[in-house]
Amino acid sequence: MVERQEQAVPDAVLTRIGQGVMLHHGGDREEARDRFLRLWAEIGEDGDPLHRCTLAHYMADTQDDPADELAWDLRALSAAEEFTDEGVADHDGALAIRAFYPSLHLNLAADYVKLGRSDAAHVHLCQARGAVGILGDDRYGDGIRAAIARLERRLVEEWPAGGGTPGGRPGPADGPGGDGLGPQRHYP
Repeated sequence: MVERQEQAVPDAVLTRIGQGVMLHHGGDREEARDRFLRLWAEIGEDGDPLHRCTLAHYMADTQDDPADELAWDLRALSAAEEFTDEGVADHDGALAIRAFYPSLHLNLAADYVKLGRSDAAHVHLCQARGAVGILGDDRYGDGIRAAIARLERRLVEEWPAGGGTPGGRPGPADGPGGDGLGPQRHYP
């Protein structure tokens, strides 16, 4: 009985992250970013990988500079990669982390497009495509698969032979949270 009650207790950190996400989706990007930064300071660099992955994943959307967005997305991927095969089996968040991989790589691909780095974008897009098998046939999974397809088409159209953006300029500023490169981030 005690074990079941422990499983039913919501994760307070994930709840706080969700509150920040709601603020951001409600239009208060600055407040969401401030809350995320405070929470990041509480969690710390060595905190629970699920918490760090989730927080960094959403923190990236609140950034104004594409390089900062990339840095947060890289933190999210790094935290996700801390799970070893043995650790994944022992952690309640293992499925959540695996379900994040398509979105993590999609967002990194979109970041690299914004920065005019199509080769890196292609690498992460391939990784996103390779990871979609974990996703269900639901709205979230369909959205990630559609965003991957859109970004693949865009890369082929804009950079058919690879390389950076035309004229070496960074790509457009729209991204995973915008209309152009992918869906808004959601909990898997």
